[in-house]
Amino acid sequence: MTAPDYVPAHGLLVGKTVLITAAAGTGIGFATAKRCVEEGATVVISDKHERRCAESAEELGVLGIPCDVTNEESVQALIDGAAAHLGGIDVLINNAGLGGTAELHEMTDGQWSTVLDVTLNGTFRCMRAGLNHMYPRGKGVIVNNASVLGWRAQAGQAHYAAAKAGVMALTRCAAIEAGGRGVRINAVAPSLAMHPFLAKVTSDELLDELTQREAFGRYAEPWEIANVMVFLASDYSSYMTGEVVSVSSQHA
Repeated sequence: MTAPDYVPAHGLLVGKTVLITAAAGTGIGFATAKRCVEEGATVVISDKHERRCAESAEELGVLGIPCDVTNEESVQALIDGAAAHLGGIDVLINNAGLGGTAELHEMTDGQWSTVLDVTLNGTFRCMRAGLNHMYPRGKGVIVNNASVLGWRAQAGQAHYAAAKAGVMALTRCAAIEAGGRGVRINAVAPSLAMHPFLAKVTSDELLDELTQREAFGRYAEPWEIANVMVFLASDYSSYMTGEVVSVSSQHA
């Protein structure tokens, strides 16, 4: 089955300000930034790669602020810079994550720690800084990028799966804390969204195997994940918090 036609914008984020991490390049982050701009939001993007961040920001017509989510000072500078530029952050989308493949008996402390620090700790740092900005304003939305691997097993992915399961738990617990302060926190859990970086680090055999698990017989386009992120960022999901939405066509 081929991918559907690109969905036209419906003005879901008109008047909103949005900050998106890891939004340079061709993956889910960039697709989400593009979708947010199309839906009427004023957007700031960030990425660890300064050149790609600048190039993507220019392409989108938005401000790009380099940020390393493993560094607290860098995260604080991102939140402060985005808030100053936007006049306040209505929506924070945490997309930064790092994968890799290693079976547990061969995995080094470095491999484990690096994936956890970017994917889970980085999300925590950005959420903490975002909440400290949103709480005084009495409003805000946070959308985190998790993964179906937070629920499902896949060989060689123990570190990534543990990190994404942590993002899910972090989302749920933080949402309970934030609910009374006017802030909603949800997450998406994609299964397989294809982009050039994933193709570069994943074997053709594994990609074929993963694609065969999908009910539609194809991988998701990054913009299909972005559409669900936009829904969670918008007022259409006003009664949702602490939820992890699977964006997947995998068989049960």
